Amino acid sequence: MQLPGQTNFYKGKVRDVYTIDDKYMVMMVSDRISAFDVVLPRPIPYKGQVLNQIAAQFLEATRDIVPNWMISVPLPNATIGYKCETYPVEMVVRGNLTGHAWRTYKSGKRELCGMPMPDGMKENDFFEKPIITPTTKAHEGHDEDITREQIISSGLVSKEEYEQLEKYTLALFERGKEIAKSRGLILVDTKYEFGKIGDTIYLIDEIHTPDSSRYFYMEGFEERQRKGEQQKQLSKEFVREWLMENGFQGLEGQQIPEMTEEVVGGISERYIELYEVVTGKTFMKHDVNYADQQNKLEEALKQLK
Repeated sequence: MQLPGQTNFYKGKVRDVYTIDDKYMVMMVSDRISAFDVVLPRPIPYKGQVLNQIAAQFLEATRDIVPNWMISVPLPNATIGYKCETYPVEMVVRGNLTGHAWRTYKSGKRELCGMPMPDGMKENDFFEKPIITPTTKAHEGHDEDITREQIISSGLVSKEEYEQLEKYTLALFERGKEIAKSRGLILVDTKYEFGKIGDTIYLIDEIHTPDSSRYFYMEGFEERQRKGEQQKQLSKEFVREWLMENGFQGLEGQQIPEMTEEVVGGISERYIELYEVVTGKTFMKHDVNYADQQNKLEEALKQLK
């Protein structure tokens, strides 16, 4: 697809990004799915729509905290927004000792990205207050953990701007937790990306989606913690679990298991369920043909002129 005024195109693992007049971006969220840094061989129907629409809802619900890049959502799986100069760090924020934080803790370490983690915690316990564990943004391979001191001393982000990013991160996480609570969920951890135009900081990319966040069901949480049981979660983790059960963790020499119609359909249904639980809305399936897609995007871009 070639769009009017297109000055660049980037194909990511799951998104196609068009730069328009070096000023705007069209982000198409595809149905491609990745896990363990590998794009799986079959797309998941409606996944792009699910992620794009959850992100749009949360971007709208947080505009009073920080300006964001979104201008319009002309298609269920596409957002048009401002092109920002991106900060080279991702702001990961954690409310619970889960995932990477738990693996670090279990190995005996009591610090993550320079943030102390107190003794005596169990997996999935709440931190006394949320902690920010930033990472570098890698275009290839894995993001790397980094401390706030390293970010500032290396000049990746100035001290003043980084402190502002921290404030925005904690305020966004607080809002995300409030909204999640109203849906019977706990927002466990998530990541935010920021950019700027001139001196103004903007929230960019997607937020609070199951691909960038982890949610637990609130009901039964305390009881499961008491009994030392696994928490019931709402995230992309079920895809990783299916791959691991079938002998794939992205390691060299491992084969991606066969994605049958049943498997693909099951993953699609889970994504739709995620959408409905997180947003409280009924998911509407949209099948947009290619020509229609191009026309709607061109029409929306004309509005910007």
